[in-house]
Amino acid sequence: MKSPGLPRDETTRLATLHSIDILDSSPEERFDRLTRLAQRMFRVPIALVSLIDEDRQWFKSCVGLDVAETPRDISFCGHAILGDEIFLVENALLDERFADNPLVSGAPHIRFYAGCPLRYFDGSRLGTLCIIDTKSRTLAPEDRLALKDLAELAERELAAVELATLDDLTGLPNRRGFLTMAEKAVNLCDRESIPESLVFLDLDGFKDINDRYGHAEGDKALLTFANLIKSSFRKSDICARLGGDEFAALLPKATAALAKESIVRLRESVAEHNAKAQAGYDLAFSEGIVEVDRGYNTTIEALLSQADAKMYREKRKSASGADVYCAPHRE
Repeated sequence: MKSPGLPRDETTRLATLHSIDILDSSPEERFDRLTRLAQRMFRVPIALVSLIDEDRQWFKSCVGLDVAETPRDISFCGHAILGDEIFLVENALLDERFADNPLVSGAPHIRFYAGCPLRYFDGSRLGTLCIIDTKSRTLAPEDRLALKDLAELAERELAAVELATLDDLTGLPNRRGFLTMAEKAVNLCDRESIPESLVFLDLDGFKDINDRYGHAEGDKALLTFANLIKSSFRKSDICARLGGDEFAALLPKATAALAKESIVRLRESVAEHNAKAQAGYDLAFSEGIVEVDRGYNTTIEALLSQADAKMYREKRKSASGADVYCAPHRE
C-alpha cells in the first residue's frame, strides 16, 4: 500500500479548509443532493463529498457508507487532491498502491474509485467529489465530464458556505458573520473610548445529548439555547453561534460586571426552561468573560481566545460538581 503524499501547498490548504469552519458540521441538503445525484447517475453504491484534514478524510456528505471519516493515510481522496484532474482507479486489486489497502481488503471492499478534486478560491484542493464501486469498471469520457460538472457544483456550495454569515440552524450570525460585525463594533467603541466586553459560551454536555438522544434532539437543544441567549442579552449585543456547541456575544457599552448580569439572566432562563421542558436532560453552560483592554486585546480573535481560555478555566474549577456536564434531569 502507498499512502498519499502531501500537496506542495499543504500548510495554506489546511489553513483555508479550517477557515471555512465546515469540518464536523451538520449534514446539509445542498451537499447531500449532489451525492444522491452522483450515486444515481453513475449507478454506484457509494458517493462522497470528502474533505481532507491533517490526518483524516471527513465526509461532508456520504451515501452508501455508515462512517463519517477514515484515516487520511489509507484514503483514495488523499491521492486525488495531489492533482487537478480526475483521479481514477479502475481495479484497486490490480493497483500496487491500493491492493492491500484495508479499504480494499476489508469493508467497503473498494474496487473502483473516481474522484474529482474540489478547488477553492485560492486554488487549494480541499477534498473531492468521488464515486466508489465494489466492482471494477471504467469511466467513459462523457462520464468524466459529468463528474467534473458535479464537482463544480460542489465547489460552488463550498464557496457559499464561506460567504454565508448566518447559522442555518439557529438564525444567529455564524463565526464569519460575527467576526465581521464584531470587528466594526470594536473599532467604533475604540474610537469613542466606549467600554465593551465579550462573552464566550459553551453548551455543556452537548455530545452526551447527541449520543443519548440523537442528533435531532441535539439540534433542538442548540436551537433552544440560542433562543435563550437572544432573550437574555440586550438587542444591541451581537450574539452568534461560532460552531458546534460554542456561542459568543459582544456587548458594547458594557463592563465585565454588566456582562455578568446578562449571564445571571441567562442562567435563570435556562433553569426555568429545564423546569418546564422535562426533556430527560438539563441544559447547562459555561462562560468566559473578557473586558476590552485598549491596546492589549482589541482584536476579536484575541478577545475570543482569552474568553475561551477563561471559560475552560472556570469549567475545570467546577469539574468536581455533579451538574457541570448536562446531568440527567431530576424530577
